[in-house]
Amino acid sequence: MGTARTPKPAKYFVALLSSDAELLPTVENDLSAVLSPIDLRSEVVPWTASNFYAKEMGAALLRRFLSFAALQSPETLAAIKLETQRVEHQYRIAASGGRRVNLDPGYLDAYKVVLASTKNAGQRVYLRDGIYGEATLLYHDAGFHGLEYTYRDYLWPEALAFFTDLRALYLSQLRQFA
Repeated sequence: MGTARTPKPAKYFVALLSSDAELLPTVENDLSAVLSPIDLRSEVVPWTASNFYAKEMGAALLRRFLSFAALQSPETLAAIKLETQRVEHQYRIAASGGRRVNLDPGYLDAYKVVLASTKNAGQRVYLRDGIYGEATLLYHDAGFHGLEYTYRDYLWPEALAFFTDLRALYLSQLRQFA
């Protein structure tokens, strides 16, 4: 029989999506005020995964991943999702209520990348307060690998490079705690 143990702290990140490149630095400042200073940024890349957000957010969407210096418990994922929703709400278009930025938080540990969502699905587990968690990338054979439901943009070379760098940073931080 196993023994319940407190998990190691996780490395939190947020995936930003917006058609307004000038908005990104402002949103980044808001996120670092909530989560801790940003310690890793991906390049900004055109988001071509689908047209799902085009009506609400416009065309020519841009994707960037950010990570935050402080390691936190994996159990804070739902609270962080609720905070990022509050930040998203600040930037809604008053007339239409549409979002100018989409923020998807998650965390990384040595074995996986976990995303937060407000939508239920077969591969998601309920956390609390209407928030679900989903393991979307698994680390094995010296790299991250997706699952059949993994969002395509998380499999892009730029995203995999970000998560690989983030894992190395995370493991370095963990060694400092030992």
